[in-house]
Amino acid sequence: MSDADWKNATSRNVPRILHADADAFFVSVARLVDPEGAGSEPLLIVGGASDSRGVVTSASYETRKFGVRSGMPTAQALRLCPEALCVPVPGSACRDKSREIRRVLERLAPIVEPASIDEFYLDLTGTERLYNHVHLSNTAIEIRRTVLEETGIAVSIGGGKSRLVAKLASKSAKPHDGDTTGVMIVEPGGERSFLERLQLADIPGIGPRFQERLAVRGLRSVKDALGLSKEELIEWLGQRGGQWLYNKVRGVDTAHVAARSASKSMSHERTFATDLHDDGAIDKELQRLALNVAADLRAKGRKARTITVKIRDADFTTRQASRTLPSAVSADSTICETARKLTTKLRKGRRLGVRLLGVAVSRFQDDEPHNVQLSLLDSETTIEEPLLRAVDNINEKFGRHSIVRASTVGPDTAS
Repeated sequence: MSDADWKNATSRNVPRILHADADAFFVSVARLVDPEGAGSEPLLIVGGASDSRGVVTSASYETRKFGVRSGMPTAQALRLCPEALCVPVPGSACRDKSREIRRVLERLAPIVEPASIDEFYLDLTGTERLYNHVHLSNTAIEIRRTVLEETGIAVSIGGGKSRLVAKLASKSAKPHDGDTTGVMIVEPGGERSFLERLQLADIPGIGPRFQERLAVRGLRSVKDALGLSKEELIEWLGQRGGQWLYNKVRGVDTAHVAARSASKSMSHERTFATDLHDDGAIDKELQRLALNVAADLRAKGRKARTITVKIRDADFTTRQASRTLPSAVSADSTICETARKLTTKLRKGRRLGVRLLGVAVSRFQDDEPHNVQLSLLDSETTIEEPLLRAVDNINEKFGRHSIVRASTVGPDTAS
């Protein structure tokens, strides 16, 4: 499509959605943080360590050729690629770099929505004059160049009329066999020809179990599903499932890009060097996590109503349980006690070794309606607050763990 044709198309105010996805984000940040070490190794694994029970967070493209994938146990990844260097996730540097990328994007697009630490949706609808009516691919190339120059991070950018198409296009724009163009735009009207080249597994929301259900019907590719009517899909998958799949394989996505001003949850989690079986050891680690989350809440001046505990068992099964309290809290005692009850509930019917523990809080007070009735919990936490503030001030001055609860003191089993 020529620039003139693109100008005519965009004059009808067609949605212009981009999806920017950082290339091997954690690997890239690790290399920037340690240019002499991780930065000099083509075979790089980020996450866990050679002697730990961690999992791969990311791997360099060179390492992926050996079969290494994110989410894989680090020990298994190193068996596949024994020459690889394994480094821990540079957590704070990754968060800083993500914010840095977001600031650049917000300067270049009117609406930017972070989808994760390394993914962002951009809505450029109605900005044709701002970009002199050039083809959207030219705009994406310029955005990609600016992000790389100012942050040191390469991003792949996909674009189209919907979030779904933009995300799938950015995946197709990823570096493959030396191809580093980094941009793919699906032009208006070209959605079907683009999508029918994909597998159903490529579409977000079609996981392994759904793939199995579809395979029973002989549906493996998008092209297979495009050959069926809406009525046939609804007959096989039900009204909701059939309608959903009918829309997705056609690139239909009604969700809008919306800027997010604040995180909707806070969490801490740990993967252990050896599985935890002893209830006392599990409780000690749980309290440490809960106390860290509570301290984070107070540091940001926030309170939360929902507490969630996540457990990953020795067989990699991940389970979680949540409880929403009558009113928002930030007190150590309430968060710890709720987390312990949730852990007891999770382990009541399945008592395998614990590989990972996590505690999260959400439904913050400032996200709630103002007419929520207060409960007795508020008077209890008010009594505890002056002491907590004093402890927080000391820990902020001398380090997070300068003052800790005696019940959390013991060998550090986390990796």
